[in-house]
Amino acid sequence: MKRFFLPLLCRLFCTLVLLTGAAAHHAHAAEPALELHVGAQNQVLPRSELLKNPAVRTIVIPNDVAYKRTMTYRALPLKALVHLDQIQALQFKAEDGFVATLPVSLLTGASQPWIAIEPPNAPWPELKPGGRSAGAFYLVWLSPERSGVSPEQWPYQIAAIAASEALPEAHPQILPDTSIPKDSAEYRGLQVYSAHCASCHRINGGGEANVGPDLNLPFNPTEYFQASFLRRYIRDPASVRSWPNMTMPGFPQSVISEPQMNDLLAYLRSMARHRNGAKATEVPPVPKDPTAKE
Repeated sequence: MKRFFLPLLCRLFCTLVLLTGAAAHHAHAAEPALELHVGAQNQVLPRSELLKNPAVRTIVIPNDVAYKRTMTYRALPLKALVHLDQIQALQFKAEDGFVATLPVSLLTGASQPWIAIEPPNAPWPELKPGGRSAGAFYLVWLSPERSGVSPEQWPYQIAAIAASEALPEAHPQILPDTSIPKDSAEYRGLQVYSAHCASCHRINGGGEANVGPDLNLPFNPTEYFQASFLRRYIRDPASVRSWPNMTMPGFPQSVISEPQMNDLLAYLRSMARHRNGAKATEVPPVPKDPTAKE
């Protein structure tokens, strides 16, 4: 009897130890972590480690973009987390495919970027009923008005931060045709696109975002929207078409002024004639309706 019972007890004890270790490993693996790929910084930083950083402070954001109200966060100054010297831009990659590429000139300016960290024992509110919060990591700004920070430059649910070239250098296919002057409306519109649209949309396949459709392939919105409705769609998407999972925000004049809107549309119209370097005569043909009668 002892010969049977003791080995069985040993096996049960070993199984319990293995299960306990596996559960502990799973709990550790499930902890949110932030990836950093900036120069020599190639790290995966767990939330608990970030919250222990001596530079963490409690900050108040009066007009939080994600929550549309005053929010209080435990947060870390971006400059205390990332070495910003000798790089052109940072990419903030969210878990849903949203990618904000922000120039270092903005990140080191007067608006003061911070990485808000969602505490495990005090989760933030849901962004939508039944959905997730903006955590575990969220880029917030203490004084966004000082540098004209766009609402699209507040990425939340951040998974990784990586060094990058400026958007046009990294993806030259988003540039207007070389025949267009650099001081033109089209080039000013490129800047509007880069600040407000590139975090969700690519142009000619250029960019990193995967939230919305490419704005030039296979067709450009200036080709399938009437001009007045395209302008209205950018200002208030739901007033033109809407569906339950729609995510595109509106861009009122306080975010994109009327002159900036004109520049953005000039840029889009020019890109409709410049698909990956193609000329207007090489625009993809409209496919025939197979059910239509000749």
